[in-house]
Amino acid sequence: MAEQIFSYTEAALEDIAARMLALARAGGATAAETDVSEGCGQNVSVRLGEVETIEYNRDKGVSLTVYLGQKKGHASTSDFSDKALADTAAAALNIARYTAEDDCAGLADPALLLKAGDRRDLDLYHPWDLPVEQAIALARQCEDVARGVDARISNSEGGTVATHATRHCYANSHGYSGSLTTSRHSLSASVVASGANSMQRDYWYSTARHADDLLSAEEVGRIAGERAVRRLDGRRVKTGQYPVLFEAPVAGSLLSHLVQAVSGGSLYRKSSFLLDSLGQQVAASLLNISEDPFVLRGLASGCADDEGVATSARQFVKDGVLQGYFLGSYSARKLGMQSTGHAGGAHNLVVQPTLAGGLPALLARMGTGLLVTELMGQGINMVTGDYSRGASGFWVENGVIAYPVEELTIAGNLRDMLQGIDAIGDDIDYRGSRHMGSVLLGNMMVAGEA
Repeated sequence: MAEQIFSYTEAALEDIAARMLALARAGGATAAETDVSEGCGQNVSVRLGEVETIEYNRDKGVSLTVYLGQKKGHASTSDFSDKALADTAAAALNIARYTAEDDCAGLADPALLLKAGDRRDLDLYHPWDLPVEQAIALARQCEDVARGVDARISNSEGGTVATHATRHCYANSHGYSGSLTTSRHSLSASVVASGANSMQRDYWYSTARHADDLLSAEEVGRIAGERAVRRLDGRRVKTGQYPVLFEAPVAGSLLSHLVQAVSGGSLYRKSSFLLDSLGQQVAASLLNISEDPFVLRGLASGCADDEGVATSARQFVKDGVLQGYFLGSYSARKLGMQSTGHAGGAHNLVVQPTLAGGLPALLARMGTGLLVTELMGQGINMVTGDYSRGASGFWVENGVIAYPVEELTIAGNLRDMLQGIDAIGDDIDYRGSRHMGSVLLGNMMVAGEA
């Protein structure tokens, strides 16, 4: 099946990578690394029962980074012909000759590279043999179910089914070469509901490496429709300090901010509110986060990072204390440290829940306050940690959702927010690389009506 989808085998990509490295060496490069990839996919969307788009994509590319001592040059092409590869290598070398030296530039430490015997099969490739007619039927079914949830659903942004596969090879002049083939599929629906005083849109989606792991079209459509209807006729609340509960799909943004703050680029540029925080208390003591690159079918799984450095499972935060940064080779050198295997970003992060019973238990724990189901805007200052974003969701009284709310702003400081985590639910959202339940914060400023 794989060879029917792709034009190039993994061996063919590895051969192109080897040719690129040979061209770099022949041109005088003291070190080089290359990425070769091919991707293909299908995307079908239906709106109001009619086919809106049918898209097919097939792309490929090769990039080469060369080093002349500490001088670096980079070039890329989508043409795999001999002439194009030679021209790309020549372009990268020419760029390097006119680039200033950087004492942190270079390949990853050879001692950290993944060894061939340590590779694992993480079950990341499951092509979906989905004829376009079946994709249309699935998208239409997803949208039809969403539109049929309630008579107040008056319009639709459509139902979508997408399937994608990627084949990739990374190699460098240290002798490392590794290739990987992965798949990713998704199903989504977005509809608009009309009430007496407002119109509201909401959506839902499912994504997975294997089509069998997706929610059914009926389930995705039902959730999308229910989420749109429940937002109708929202109100504003009085400005004040309240407990705030982040629903699981938006709670992951808090984790993303934490990861950004302790990632290499933010640290060596000194653009983080968590500088020099290794081994320090950065969050409430109930927060425990592990990182596992080896989750089978995981959306952020991999035995090596983008530089070929071996990944490893670790405790990222233990009892609120930061155990490690996210560093690639360049940022590690800038900081006088060692790569943590995170060129390309974090792997699967798993947040340990502290309260059983899902969202209802968290609502009961909160009592009265704001349940946030959507965040808007980017009002975050990563240098100071100041946080201010538009929000909508539901007002909760005595542990029960009372009514929808909108046109709100929630504000605080990320350092205080992390320290103020009061509970983490077991309603974990597994759809991405951040496996996290809803998060209750003890107190935030909510700006609504005066």
